[in-house]
Amino acid sequence: MHLFDEGYIRAAEKDNDAGFGSFFKKGWKRFYLKWYDKALPSAELLCPKTVELVNSIPNVKGAMFALLPGGSHLNPHRDPFAGSLRYHLGLTTPNSDNCRIYVDGQPYAWRDGEDVMFDETYVHWVKNETDMTRVILFCDVERPLSSPLMTKINRKVSAFLGRATAPQNTDDERVGGINQAYAWSKKFSNVISTRVKAFKRANPKAYRVLRPVLAVVVAYLLYRWLF
Repeated sequence: MHLFDEGYIRAAEKDNDAGFGSFFKKGWKRFYLKWYDKALPSAELLCPKTVELVNSIPNVKGAMFALLPGGSHLNPHRDPFAGSLRYHLGLTTPNSDNCRIYVDGQPYAWRDGEDVMFDETYVHWVKNETDMTRVILFCDVERPLSSPLMTKINRKVSAFLGRATAPQNTDDERVGGINQAYAWSKKFSNVISTRVKAFKRANPKAYRVLRPVLAVVVAYLLYRWLF
């Protein structure tokens, strides 16, 4: 709650969190404790006891505090990589059935001090239809596999993806290549969008003529690239 009050649980200020980029539009916020290879320096400084607890469980690969404000929701989504299971521990919640997650259509309502684990490869979505903010401990836990070979492959792939998607709580922390590319693409699309809107305002007739022409050109280029 101190982290929340001080503003550390927040959205990615530089659009450099590809994994949760769409969540921020709904008011979702987070503070990372660790992300696959090691704990984040800001977490070790600000909440060392929690980091110590998380690090004492080797199968916990990623951990964060996750916040969802009242009156918000997260659209249906799923993780395409089945390397982990998702764990939630209610920290401060509305303790109401009106604040819940649906996993493959099955509802679960968070409660303070209660936990749940689910398979994130199933489609899931969230609704907080209360006026209270929900804060949970959110962890990725290594999926248990019966094959030693598959376990080794899973750890290798997870480690690679973890480094590539390394996030930050503060500006001085390292950002992975995928997140850097995501931030660049967002900045580029914003520039293009701004220029298109400016052209539309200045040249509405030309915009109406050029828009379908551009759509045809893009469709043609995609066709040539695919076939």
